[in-house]
Amino acid sequence: MKYFEVNYLSKGQKSKTIIKSPSKHDAIAIAKMKIPGIILNVKETSAPLEDQFMTIKNQLLGAVTKRKIKMPGLIAAIRQLSVMTNAGISIHDSVKEVSGSTADKTLKEIFDNINDDLNSGLSLTQAMMPYRSELGDVTIAMVELGESTGNMAESLEKLAEILDEIEANRQKFKKALRYPITVVIAIAIAFTILMVYVVPKFKEIFSKLKADLPLPTKILLFMENIINNYGLFLLAFIVGTIILFKYLLANNEEFKKGFDKYILKVYLIGNIIFYATMSRFTLVFTELIRAGIPIADALDTALLTLENSHLKKRLGSVKISVQRGISLTEAMRDTGLFEGMLIQMIQAGEQSGTLDKMLEKVTNYFKSRFNEIIDNIASYIEPILLGFIAAMVLLMALGIFMPMWDMAKAVKN
Repeated sequence: MKYFEVNYLSKGQKSKTIIKSPSKHDAIAIAKMKIPGIILNVKETSAPLEDQFMTIKNQLLGAVTKRKIKMPGLIAAIRQLSVMTNAGISIHDSVKEVSGSTADKTLKEIFDNINDDLNSGLSLTQAMMPYRSELGDVTIAMVELGESTGNMAESLEKLAEILDEIEANRQKFKKALRYPITVVIAIAIAFTILMVYVVPKFKEIFSKLKADLPLPTKILLFMENIINNYGLFLLAFIVGTIILFKYLLANNEEFKKGFDKYILKVYLIGNIIFYATMSRFTLVFTELIRAGIPIADALDTALLTLENSHLKKRLGSVKISVQRGISLTEAMRDTGLFEGMLIQMIQAGEQSGTLDKMLEKVTNYFKSRFNEIIDNIASYIEPILLGFIAAMVLLMALGIFMPMWDMAKAVKN
C-alpha cells in the first residue's frame, strides 16, 4: 500500500489528508467517496513516521504469524459468490451473504471489510486489493476479468475451478513429500539423541587415550560440542535466520529477485516452480483471450498471477514486444521459456484464429509436466535421501569405531 496526500477545498478552506491506497487512481476514487469537498490534487508521499514504525513491526510479526486462509473455505466462498451472482443477486448482497455464512474467521473479517468498501463505492477489485496476499493474485486477476467483461458469475466459476486445481496440486505435493520428510525428521531426532547421550560417553574414553583421533571422530566430537554447549544459541540462530529470510523476501526487492532467479536452478524445486508458474500463467491468459480481452491487456492481467519475479520479468517482455507490433509467437520465442513445439502451436493458433484453443493445449502441456514431477517426486528424492542417510550412518560408524580399532590394535601389540 502507498500513501497519497490529498489537498482539497472544503467550506472555503484548504485542507489535506493522507490516504492509503495501492495506486494513485484508487486513491482518487477513495478521496471522491470519502472527502466532503473539492479535490485540488493528489500526490504520492512518504508514510508518517508512526506508520513507518508500525509497518516494520507488522512486517516482522507478519513474517512469523502471517494470516492464512484455508483454501477449501475460500473455494467454497467463491463458488457461493458465483452461484448467487449467476442467479441475479447483486455483488453487494452476495458478498454480505458469504461473509455471514463462512466459518473461517480470517475470511469472514476480510469479506466484512470488502462489504464496507463496496458500500462506500469501490469496485470489487479495488475492495479486494488490500487483501491480495491473503486471497491470492489469481483471485484478483479473475475478479478484474469479471468486471471488465461484465460476466462476473462465469469468471468466479472459473476462478473456483482454478483454485480447486491449485489446492489439489498442493495436497498432492504435500502427500508426496510426507514420506521423505518423515524419514529426515526421524534421522535428525535419532542423530540428536546420539549426540546428547551416546557420544559424550565415548568422548570420555577417547580423552583418556590421549591419542591423535581420526578426522571422522574429530568431526563427530566437534558436532557434539556445538549441540551440547551451544544448542539453544544454534536453535535461536536458525529461527532468527528463517524470520530474517522471510522478512527480506517480502520487503527487499533485490533480495527477492536474486532468490527467485536462484531457486529456478535448484534441482527438482526449480522445475516444480517453473511448470506450476507457467501452467497458471497460460491458464489465466487463455481464459482472458477466450473472453475477448486484447492480447496486451490479457498479458498485463495474467502477469499479476506470477509470484516469481524472474519469470515475471521475462514474460513481461512479451507485453512490451506485442505493443511494439511484434507477433505473440515471436515475443514468446524471445523469452526462451517455451519449447519449439509450443511455439509452433501458438503460431498455428495465431495464423488460424484459434489462439485460445492452442493456448489451452499449451496450458495442458505445462500441467502434465507438473503432474509428472509431482507423481514421481518420491523416485526423484529417493537417491538424495539414501545418500543423506548413508553419510550420517558412515560418519557415526567411522567416528566411533575407528578409535576402537586403534585401541584393539594397541592391545594386541
